[in-house]
Amino acid sequence: MRKRTSMSTSTLTAAAVGLSLAAFGLGTAVPAAAAPAPSSYSGYTGSPAEAKANQAFFRAVLKSVAEKRAAHPGSAAAVTVTYDASGAPTFSAQIARSAEIWNSSVSNVKLQSGSSGADFSYREGNDSRGSYASTDGHGGGYVFLDYAQNKEYDSTRVTAHETGHVLGLPDHYEGPCSELMSGGGPGTSCTNSQPDANERARVDQLWANGFAAALDKALSDKALHKS
Repeated sequence: MRKRTSMSTSTLTAAAVGLSLAAFGLGTAVPAAAAPAPSSYSGYTGSPAEAKANQAFFRAVLKSVAEKRAAHPGSAAAVTVTYDASGAPTFSAQIARSAEIWNSSVSNVKLQSGSSGADFSYREGNDSRGSYASTDGHGGGYVFLDYAQNKEYDSTRVTAHETGHVLGLPDHYEGPCSELMSGGGPGTSCTNSQPDANERARVDQLWANGFAAALDKALSDKALHKS
């Protein structure tokens, strides 16, 4: 969660639409670029590399969930995304709270803790880039939580923001504190950890339309492998 710069609501929607369309292709995931951020994170405005990594992360999670659903058809209507929090024990409370926040905010996707067959994981440590969501280059996604940044900013907001990338939302750095995906843009005094109405609606849309397309592809691939 580097400090974010703002776009208008229409720009956010356009960016999210582009992300949704990209998800349909389920392209190859790429690891995050190691671009250093300022030590305070308060002047960071994002980069194309970071946006690309966020999109790759979402595609990796979407693909993982779709492949599991294809292997076990007839599941519940809501899609379940499983996360492994064992790699970030310092932030176990914030991770659990972030899952609660998103699960109470959206209907078409639910986050569930579980170490076996997880769709993504959380990690912790020190990184000059701050906290971020990325892929491991092998089809798996992870959220990295930086110690220093989680002391400077509200830790639940940081974690919920990065989890928003799991669900497909792009950064919106210049947004107000009321937007979760504005991240550190509003400053360290912002402690809001709740997505706003537009963010909630966008996630539900992504996990209805985007997931349906991903599932169709997974089912097609499964049928092809059987033939």
